[in-house]
Amino acid sequence: MNKRARNKFLLLITFTFLISSSLTAQQKYDKSFYGGLFYLTNYMTSDEYKLFLHTHNDLETVDHIYEKALTFFEGDYSETFFCLTFTLIPYNKILMKLPVVGSHITVPLPSPPQKIFDEKLKNTPKRLFNDSPSNDFGDKDKLAHFFANAFLHYNVSFFNLSEFLGIFVEYFEQGFFSQGGFDRRDLTTNHLGEIFAEMVHKNKNAKPSEALKIYQLLILRIYP
Repeated sequence: MNKRARNKFLLLITFTFLISSSLTAQQKYDKSFYGGLFYLTNYMTSDEYKLFLHTHNDLETVDHIYEKALTFFEGDYSETFFCLTFTLIPYNKILMKLPVVGSHITVPLPSPPQKIFDEKLKNTPKRLFNDSPSNDFGDKDKLAHFFANAFLHYNVSFFNLSEFLGIFVEYFEQGFFSQGGFDRRDLTTNHLGEIFAEMVHKNKNAKPSEALKIYQLLILRIYP
């Protein structure tokens, strides 16, 4: 085999390997809620993602996760918002208080195995705003609020249902969930999710960071 033929053969082998790897990766995850949940969670524990974290800030990382989800769901914004809501919830179970009997029950949430969940949580963006807490947790809980309200507003915008449900959830958390409590910053984040949904309706290339950066303006306006 001459050099030219050998190079063509090696190129063919390489191309075949890449196609095979791509198909295997695509077949690993169903195009479903759970497929997206596990795909995104596993990605957030990967070496590729960790390398991205070292060279980008947290808002850029939020955009990156969002773009990965949007690509996975082939441009379906509703599925993307919904899946990101559960992917980025910083809990894999909720301790619910039962006011009448005075006891608690544990309600599991859709989640990967504990070890993967813990690694994903560690790698979740936490510095979203200028007043984000400086501890290890930061504002990791705000991302689920943001995408949940983006999902609601994107799909059901009449009567401002998303804002109503956001307020309802805050009071529901305060009354029933041990981890929960009324938080005005959550309500502000809810509104930012609604704004992002509006942005996406007008411009499919809008990024979450563009809406999250409005936070300081809302804080100054609503809570002077």
